[in-house]
Amino acid sequence: MSIAVDIQHRLGDFALSVAFESHGPLTAIFGASGSGKTSVVNVIAGLMQPGEARVVIDGKVLTDTSRNIQVPAHRRRIGYVFQDARLFPHLSVERNLSYGEWFTPRGERYAGRKQILDLLGIGHLLQRRPGDLSGGEKQRVAIGRALLASPRLLLMDEPLASLDQMRKTEIMPYLERLRDEVRIPIIYVSHSVAEVTRLATGIVVLADGRTVASGPAAEIARRLDLVPPEERDEGGAILDMTIHGYDSSFGMTVLTSDMGEVHVPGEIGPKGAAARVRIRARDVMLATTEPGNISALNIFCGIVARIDDAGPSSVNVAVDCRGAIIMARITRQSAAALHLAAGSTVYAIVKAVSVSGPAGSAR
Repeated sequence: MSIAVDIQHRLGDFALSVAFESHGPLTAIFGASGSGKTSVVNVIAGLMQPGEARVVIDGKVLTDTSRNIQVPAHRRRIGYVFQDARLFPHLSVERNLSYGEWFTPRGERYAGRKQILDLLGIGHLLQRRPGDLSGGEKQRVAIGRALLASPRLLLMDEPLASLDQMRKTEIMPYLERLRDEVRIPIIYVSHSVAEVTRLATGIVVLADGRTVASGPAAEIARRLDLVPPEERDEGGAILDMTIHGYDSSFGMTVLTSDMGEVHVPGEIGPKGAAARVRIRARDVMLATTEPGNISALNIFCGIVARIDDAGPSSVNVAVDCRGAIIMARITRQSAAALHLAAGSTVYAIVKAVSVSGPAGSAR
């Protein structure tokens, strides 16, 4: 699974200059509205003729303006899922799905209908029409239609943007299964920190039409300076861990990694399964002595790796806990009172109810 993109294009006064490579199952293109995210995926899909560009998917060149290569959109074998489902309202779910299959010759199809129906949990919807579906169900059918075209790449442009929080919660586990079980690369466009940190294996950050950062999800997620102001409270660390077990007497799951144990509410999967958690910087307290008789269940000993400005009254503190980085946003006054500096030994404290996730299997 490899994606290489290099785009130089001008849209009126807006200049697009984006370049990245990705080798993971799900690459998130993240940025504020107007940063150029949709323009990038439209170039990849062949829906926009770029000034200068090169797009290569798993070794196949789809666009190379220097060699006058521009594979037509309908020959790219790319599935595209939009913000709204765009299902045919006069067709049943079954016939909408069949439309996806129609685009690919029978001998080139790799996506089995039963596999996709089971993956997305839509088998019971086949005889319904789109008007009888919830928003989450419509998006799952739209994803199924795209997958049944047996694409080389799946583009998802803000697929949850039109859904309320309940529907987002409903569809997220299906997106995790899609990432983990379907062996095609996915590019997922979003301006939501919560979505990106839950799903992505790699993140590309755009601002004003330019690539400002790209790399593994865990590395980019802790760059709080990259998070748009409206999403800043959602920034923090993502940790890939293993489910150690479930304590039914307290309704808590214990996760483990080299950094230690993380306790989270609820039963979230079988023992030994991989899981990802997100710890927001705003939810982390710091202490210079090990706390006792405290209600918080998650306490990690670490070393201050760096301290960055976060505004006139706050700083972001990166704490290295046996190789895992936890971010804490605290006031300048607290940092001064604790005499924090790079190399200081500290304890990061997180309430179990503040841990977001786990969010499905991690890669």
